[in-house]
Amino acid sequence: MRNNKNLDTQLIINVTEQTLTVYQQQNQISKYSVSTAKNGIGSQQDSGCTPLGRHVIAEKIGGNAPINSVFVGRVPTGEIYDAALGTNHPERDWILSRILWLSGLEEGANKGNNAQGGCDTYQRYIYIHGTPDTEPMGLPLSHGCVRMRNQDIVELFEGVEEGMAVTIIAE
Repeated sequence: MRNNKNLDTQLIINVTEQTLTVYQQQNQISKYSVSTAKNGIGSQQDSGCTPLGRHVIAEKIGGNAPINSVFVGRVPTGEIYDAALGTNHPERDWILSRILWLSGLEEGANKGNNAQGGCDTYQRYIYIHGTPDTEPMGLPLSHGCVRMRNQDIVELFEGVEEGMAVTIIAE
């Protein structure tokens, strides 16, 4: 799934369907099963929810990392996730393989602040990222991010660019 800079490519994340679909010039070119927030949709700081609306990929992180590489604070720890590591650290929210850090475009909805306080997707560290392959897809179980299978996030990562449009919809 190579991206051509001259083509109109965008990602649509559907929270109801738990899918991420890649569109190029309005044609669907790939579709992945994902896992969004267990707490549902929302944009407030510390809500544990997945924010709706228009976003862009602000940063791509981990392009040269081995698959199943563990990231903490967007930095590879040097660990490679496996079942034993998962058993030894059950408290960790695993961010694996690649990170696509999202930034909201809608002031007061997913960017900046609103009457309830902070609602900024970027400041909330909302990513599209890999997760252990033992974690179910198609069910909302994340802490706000969009989780993907490791092979899927590696494939997606190769075909997207910083600045690319990402829209998160409820249905």
